[in-house]
Amino acid sequence: MTQKTALVCGAGGFIGGHLVHRLKQEGFWVRGVDLKFPEFRDVEADDFVIGDLRRQDVCERVIDRRFDEVYQLAADMGGAGYIFTGEHDADIMHNSATINLNIADLCHKRNVRRVFYSSSACMYPAYNQEDPENPKCAEDSAYPAAPDSEYGWEKLFSERLFLAYNRNHGMSNRVARYHNIFGPQGTWQGGKEKAPAAICRKVASTPNNGEIEIWGDGLQTRSFLYIDECIEGTLRLTRSGFEGPVNIGSDEMVTINQLVDIVSDIAGKTLHKKHIDGPTGVRGRNSDNKLIEERLGWRPSQPLRSGLEETYAWIERNVRRNAA
Repeated sequence: MTQKTALVCGAGGFIGGHLVHRLKQEGFWVRGVDLKFPEFRDVEADDFVIGDLRRQDVCERVIDRRFDEVYQLAADMGGAGYIFTGEHDADIMHNSATINLNIADLCHKRNVRRVFYSSSACMYPAYNQEDPENPKCAEDSAYPAAPDSEYGWEKLFSERLFLAYNRNHGMSNRVARYHNIFGPQGTWQGGKEKAPAAICRKVASTPNNGEIEIWGDGLQTRSFLYIDECIEGTLRLTRSGFEGPVNIGSDEMVTINQLVDIVSDIAGKTLHKKHIDGPTGVRGRNSDNKLIEERLGWRPSQPLRSGLEETYAWIERNVRRNAA
């Protein structure tokens, strides 16, 4: 039997690194491409190309054959401190859109039938996420469109791009809307880290009975999906007969204050919260998982705490190593 092949764009990143690991476990020949090697793990791809996917010549070099599966995760992105300040809007939109335009068209020209595209819950309308207790994030609530950031607008455009290639060129692209993916081997400092990693770092760095800073009043709600379930949902969607868009996220909603309390409890610490001004995004967001269960017969089910236990242990080791 011929060995299956996969291309992972963004393989140097957090989700991409985990995805390469899973594909190798399944016996795939894997090419990875990114601007950088994975920061926290060894390169597991059979071929890893350092290259800028905004450049068409780089894309032509890496998409040099008909891959069985292409995973387009490459994007200019980060946590609230990067996305919601407005300082990076032009870069975020230009960089990510250019990558997606290149990948979609070259996959079509190479007769790659199936590209997975990772969109984001940031494309949902801000007006449906003002009540932290009752956010509306069902897939059919996307329109009338009003994302909360330029990052969300670019994601919405690129969803439509990959699905237009399905209609016009007979491709079988798949689109998922990720909701706050977290876990070990992810960015945990430097300004691009997501909330779970930032909070784990703050808790690990703060002595018992100390104080940690939280952006906003901490009453904004979110759900967070552990990386292993993200990868499982991604593969199931890619290989299914459903094109999406579909949410891949947890529906266990917590406030940011509750998230701090869970991590503090895992660490065995009593910590005090100091609420300060900072970018917070929408007031409420939670994955609606009715459609994914209906179409794929599966939905994420791992409790938030178990994923945070793994993540905190990994980040705490890094904090201690840096301090030493």
